[in-house]
Amino acid sequence: MIFHGFPEDNPRQIRIPEQFFSQVLFEIKDRHELTLTLYIFWRLDRMEGPIQYIRYSDLMEDSQLLKSLGSDDSLSREVLAKALRKAISRGTLLQAVIPQKNGEDHLICLNSPKGRAAIEAIKRGEWKMSDESQPVAERYTEHPNIFQLYEANIGPLTPMIADALRDAEKTYQANWIEDAFRIAVERNRRNWHYIEAILRRWQEGGRDDRKEQQDRRDTEEARRRYGEWEN
Repeated sequence: MIFHGFPEDNPRQIRIPEQFFSQVLFEIKDRHELTLTLYIFWRLDRMEGPIQYIRYSDLMEDSQLLKSLGSDDSLSREVLAKALRKAISRGTLLQAVIPQKNGEDHLICLNSPKGRAAIEAIKRGEWKMSDESQPVAERYTEHPNIFQLYEANIGPLTPMIADALRDAEKTYQANWIEDAFRIAVERNRRNWHYIEAILRRWQEGGRDDRKEQQDRRDTEEARRRYGEWEN
């Protein structure tokens, strides 16, 4: 797969401590350990709540992660377990054993103040992990940002358009922006002014999904009839 480049302005950034680059990165010789460590930085940064952690069992069932470590799931799990042991031995990650109904699981945290506090609380029996795990789909599903939508559906960005998109992203909900682009494409009105008008109308008058669906049906019917007349 060829990577086509980062968008001009991506509001979602992953926070990685500077010490990782100055004290850890160049000490890692195993690419699988590096892959796992960066992946865990990403996973934990997407989580909310006072304590961010990952279950060992969730790591072992993550098909995307396993695929990055090898073509065979069984072998990939062995590679993952080895990479995790290396990261824990290095001190980048911490783990604690958690009793479960059907045995035990391991909780993985960053070696940060919050991570260390969580591990110590678990060892003292003062804190229990939630039984819920994060669904796999939620880990990888994310709304494309407004710049990606523009480039994919309209064309290259200009400085003036980029400023307008940046303002719009701060003003409107991500799902509204995505839906407005989709509607513009369906109606063959691929320009920012049309999309912005849809968003402004929704903000000022409220969004009526039933009306949007009817408008879409009317547009499709008009196109069908136009095609019949041309023939």
